[in-house]
Amino acid sequence: MARRAMTKKTNTATIHDQSLVRGEGGELHQIAASSDKALTTAQGTPIADDQNSLKVGARGPTLIEDFHFREKIFHFDHERIPERVVHARGYGAHGFFETYKSLAKYTRADVFQRAGEKTPAFVRFSTVAGSKGSFDLARDVRGFAVKLYTQEGNWDIVGNNIPVFFIQDAIKFPDVIHSVKPEPDRGFPQAQSAHDTFWDFISLTPESMHMVMWVMSDRAIPRSFRFMQGFGVHTFRLVNASDESTFVKFIWKPKLGMQSVVWNEAVKINGADPDFHRRDLWDAIQSGNFPEWELCVQLFDQEFADNFDFDVLDATKLIPEEVVAPIPVGRLVLDRMPDNFFAETEQVAFMTQNVPPGVDFSNDPLLQGRNFSYLDTQLKRLGSSNFTHLPINAPKCPFHHFQQDGHMAMHNPTGRANYQPNSFGEGPRESPDRGFRSFADGEDGQKVRLRAESFADHYSQATQFFNSQTFVEQRHIAMALAFELSKVEAPVIRERMISHLLNIDEGLARTVADKLGIADMPRAADAAVTPRKDLEPSPALSIIANGPDRFEGRKVGVLVSNGMDAALLTALQVALEAEGATMEVIALKAGGVVADDDTTIVARHMVDGGPSVLFDAVALLLTDDGAELLTREAAARDFVADAFAHCKFIGFTPGALPLLIKAGVDPAADEGLVPLTDAGAVDAYVESCRKLRLWAREVSVKV
Repeated sequence: MARRAMTKKTNTATIHDQSLVRGEGGELHQIAASSDKALTTAQGTPIADDQNSLKVGARGPTLIEDFHFREKIFHFDHERIPERVVHARGYGAHGFFETYKSLAKYTRADVFQRAGEKTPAFVRFSTVAGSKGSFDLARDVRGFAVKLYTQEGNWDIVGNNIPVFFIQDAIKFPDVIHSVKPEPDRGFPQAQSAHDTFWDFISLTPESMHMVMWVMSDRAIPRSFRFMQGFGVHTFRLVNASDESTFVKFIWKPKLGMQSVVWNEAVKINGADPDFHRRDLWDAIQSGNFPEWELCVQLFDQEFADNFDFDVLDATKLIPEEVVAPIPVGRLVLDRMPDNFFAETEQVAFMTQNVPPGVDFSNDPLLQGRNFSYLDTQLKRLGSSNFTHLPINAPKCPFHHFQQDGHMAMHNPTGRANYQPNSFGEGPRESPDRGFRSFADGEDGQKVRLRAESFADHYSQATQFFNSQTFVEQRHIAMALAFELSKVEAPVIRERMISHLLNIDEGLARTVADKLGIADMPRAADAAVTPRKDLEPSPALSIIANGPDRFEGRKVGVLVSNGMDAALLTALQVALEAEGATMEVIALKAGGVVADDDTTIVARHMVDGGPSVLFDAVALLLTDDGAELLTREAAARDFVADAFAHCKFIGFTPGALPLLIKAGVDPAADEGLVPLTDAGAVDAYVESCRKLRLWAREVSVKV
């Protein structure tokens, strides 16, 4: 891939093994840590460069002869027994992908040739850092892996809910994961990045700063799988029948819009229901409210790639939607849960190298390493090279090959010849016309371990992301950083992170430093490239600014008491169903309550087990006596107080006033408290809920 000329060739890889020391004037300086231990392979061969894989030139493809990378990633892939090393906590569902229109102009991939065609799909959502038994709402990247069973083989878009990543080169993947996993000498913390080793690695890896902004944002604590985006992360190629290439980035956009929770809410959800995301997906599909996403593509040519401000091969960078508009090309619908969790969700094997003819790779060094790594992972996890014989992994199109025998072989080639070419006329043969052909990109360069200079700007897009957030979202990022770094015991790591934040946004850095009690600000970290402050904000990067303005797919928790207004409850249920939303009833006792018309209202939850954090909005349908009784219950008071603190809309009957007051909530505090005086007031309440949160309240409650 050509690119505009560089003024110099430099190795911009991060210098690791550094620490910060204070000079006589109090300033911070970085010094290299000394060690008499040379890094070696497991065979004892000393290693000169552990930061960069071996490539053809600084921007060329990774070479298969890189024995150090091969050994390092091979061992990493086999570290966990028996669960996945990363993405262990996962949940999946079946569905289909429907193509909107032919993309034959750009690709010969069969899945994009015919409008309206439906392709079977399986999707697995996951967290990255935690084990299988961890909770759903950890602050973490979410895996968003899609397997499409196309007529020309399986296509795996193995993505995340964040479009960038921590590192630029796959050789560093074991290091970033080692740092975020439970610390090896103590075995904790689980599913958390708020500890020394993670922030030590990050603070020594400036290329991670853009990703850090995303992970400290609300993107890392989504309300539901159904309300988050997915990204292919890397730059791929589409190749048409004339072998012409177009670069592409893949984005999945939820039809119900984006939504996240706040951190205080996430902590409480994990205590109330550690399976919150799993349950949400199960309930939605079982009730017929099938989740749906649009697949959008950003298409661009070589000229754009050569002139874009950042390198399209750099997985720590994105292309703003305002620069290259995403084009909807199809929809993904999940409509069936697996028959057996282990057989399907646990045994499904995703690999970035699974692409059909018409989809090809770029020289992104992180993608190149992933393509090399995934087979090792599946061999370890599934126990055999025959993992494609498992139904969840088998293609749904005809397939023919000479692979045979081995553990778990369910079918072998038949006939006399199990090789080709053969003179017996047996077995399959190559198909130059239909077969996969790699794009004939010219490569020229020395075998080197380098990063191109075009990868060297580690701060500018981090600043752009921060500037693209609303004030509320910026505050959440600052508070997330302060919380995470407050769990770091080594002051030098905290100060090192502040020095990086100064290159992103000075106000952010000072806010976090103040929360951490750092009185003397360090100097800004040395930057390989002067950070840019002139990048235009990208409004598409904000969750709140792109709210759906509807309540479809959401859930209301209705707290009821004996004698409550049955007609009001019915009116609320009808209005929510018309909105495409649902409701669940909470009562003091599991048996429910008796309404004013002597009907029994069955409760889904006792108030002790149905906290308001499980719902998107709440309604209090209480009588005077019922509210008075509930004021004596801590769980009921928390139900109201938390809903208010988390900026949710609260509908309430006049009888609910004692509980509101006891919970410390002024019923006239803001427009987010909606009186439900009669059935006619229900529509106003549901209309208010479409805003999802009343963020103006957050400044006053300071969760």
